[in-house]
Amino acid sequence: MQLVIVTGMSGAGKTIALKMLEDLGFYCVDNLPIFLMEQFVELAMKMPPAHEQVALGIDIRSGEELPQLASVLEKWNSQKVPYKILFLDCCEETLVRRYKETRRSHPLAGKGRVDSGIRMERQKLEFLKKKADFIIDTSQLLTKELRQELERIFTGNKKYSNLFITILSFGFKYGIPTDADLVFDVRFLPNPYYKEELRRHTGQELAVQEYVRLGGTADEFLQKLCDMIDFLIPNYVKEGKNQLVIAVGCTGGRHRSVTIATALYCHLSSSEEYGIKLEHRDIDKDRAQRK
Repeated sequence: MQLVIVTGMSGAGKTIALKMLEDLGFYCVDNLPIFLMEQFVELAMKMPPAHEQVALGIDIRSGEELPQLASVLEKWNSQKVPYKILFLDCCEETLVRRYKETRRSHPLAGKGRVDSGIRMERQKLEFLKKKADFIIDTSQLLTKELRQELERIFTGNKKYSNLFITILSFGFKYGIPTDADLVFDVRFLPNPYYKEELRRHTGQELAVQEYVRLGGTADEFLQKLCDMIDFLIPNYVKEGKNQLVIAVGCTGGRHRSVTIATALYCHLSSSEEYGIKLEHRDIDKDRAQRK
């Protein structure tokens, strides 16, 4: 039997993840009382093959029973019950925004502020995060990207490192992304903006990419950049980092940064050990302003 405990921060996507696992063939139960977990698993292990995949949703709603989960897990370890823990995490800023958008109250906030409830919840769930086999930070994830991560973990049978990488192109004149972990300035490369026939095009197009790579400086930079990122990623994974945002900037975020970010994405996307996505934050802003 494949048993997955789905847990994490309220608002990080646990309910959505359970629905996705159900689509993947899991028998899902949400908010099961802790004192019933052992009995439920004993019954689940006797289920027919159609129910060999089981997911249990456990979160802060368990209240005072939650600390009892630690002893249940210890017992399962001694009995060699084959379980895994999936922890859905999210940064505080995004969680606060999500609660404001949905106008829901945090389960621990009561009549107080949402952020105080979030901090209290994080403390109470810390022991589960430390035990987690898989951690997905949903701060930057779209719903479809969360589904892709779950499919990769539970149906791909591939190594998973808990790291999700976002490669983000941007324009310095619109500000450096506040969530960037690494920022690279590529304003030293040939600028297609000064070529009338290329100005209205973007770094997603071959003609612009070829112009940016004139002279070989971009290719040399890319080689050094890829070597450094290849070195950093396993060390970030070892350190326990779950989310990595690599930002590549030029003046307007339309030509050079898009070209380099796209090339870096192509290099990194060959790996199946971590999730990755490409975003172009400012690619259409110049066009919108001209209108």
